[in-house]
Amino acid sequence: QVQLVESGGGLVQAGGSLRLSCAASGTTFSLNTGAWYRQAPGKQRELVAAINDRGSTNYADSVKGRFTISRDNAKNTVYLHMNSLKPEDTAVYYCYARFFGALSDYWGQGTQVTVSS
Repeated sequence: QVQLVESGGGLVQAGGSLRLSCAASGTTFSLNTGAWYRQAPGKQRELVAAINDRGSTNYADSVKGRFTISRDNAKNTVYLHMNSLKPEDTAVYYCYARFFGALSDYWGQGTQVTVSS
């Protein structure tokens, strides 16, 4: 059973930083694409950042220059480094993963990030 375990969320003041981690377990497949999505109350889930197997990344315009997505292939782990956090970054952040050879995609359970003003 594949599981994505997220960690690193919490409460931070505006201007602060957090690092989210998403570790995959229960699979021998290698990570193809990893991504972070977020969903704020009353809003749709949106893509924050993604990274493919070649290390190419893309970001939502709202986080460019502040967030960095990275991956550790040996650990099947994806990270999201968040700097200069703003109150509007407050949301539940979800990890997404697609693996080579797997029949489906996977989601983490979500981790709350709250940025106070």
